[in-house]
Amino acid sequence: MTDILVKALAHQGNIRIMAVNTKESVNHLVTLFDLYPTSAAALGRFISIGYIMGGMLKAKEESISATLKGSNEIKQLVMVARSDGTLKATISNPHVTMVHPITGKLDVGGAIGEGTLSVVKNLGLKHNFASTVDLTTSEIGDDFTTYFATSEQTPTAISVGVLVNEDGTVESAGALCIQLMPGHDEADILMVEHILENLKPISTILKEDGDVISLVKMLFDDTSILETKEVKYECDCSYERMRKGLSLIDMVDLKDIIREDQEAHIECQFCREQYHFTLDDLLEIKKEKEAVHEHRIH
Repeated sequence: MTDILVKALAHQGNIRIMAVNTKESVNHLVTLFDLYPTSAAALGRFISIGYIMGGMLKAKEESISATLKGSNEIKQLVMVARSDGTLKATISNPHVTMVHPITGKLDVGGAIGEGTLSVVKNLGLKHNFASTVDLTTSEIGDDFTTYFATSEQTPTAISVGVLVNEDGTVESAGALCIQLMPGHDEADILMVEHILENLKPISTILKEDGDVISLVKMLFDDTSILETKEVKYECDCSYERMRKGLSLIDMVDLKDIIREDQEAHIECQFCREQYHFTLDDLLEIKKEKEAVHEHRIH
């Protein structure tokens, strides 16, 4: 089943709803990074919200990146979402299995620990919009809720979940985001609170019925679907981009690579694609760097 993002309005346009089914994307990541259950749950939650944030972008070339830094076994989560519905992500430690001693559920918050969530929006302007908030529960959904409230001043409720099978595959995954729009009143607030109080976990809802469109429609009596679109995990790395990265390293380090290794192998952190640079490639990069340095002197 294809991963689908749905955008909708309800309550006379005072409430915005966005929901996404990410089962295919998360299962792809499980295979790509050999994710253990808690790592799968953490990265799955992270990208589910990432797809929603990408869906909030308007212009074609806009993108949003988020970095979550923790203090325990999962030190970092990184994702980049684009307005076209594509996303890439990575995790510092794919091999985490941590179960909460009381609930018996996968302990994402415990695996992450204390830390920060940083979001950078590239809206094609002169400067990017950047904001950092402290993690509240480290369960990811709550932390993005805090981000929206403090950095974007938008009252937001997020339900996000990943259900991992015993064999490590993902049974269901996705996220629901409900936001109060400017001009909302007390009735809108009460309506959202009522729905959230009676809402099953998103992973349970998607397991029972993977149709994310039905999920959105059942929330409010007057839900108006604005858009449904396919979203997918897609890396945009290239030989040229990796070459540019090599050209940015310090000249001393580049000379060390040329002298000691006489070649360079680079693996993309988002898709694990391997890129090989020969001695001739490295010498050409060195020559280009020297030419730039010479030009700056004169």
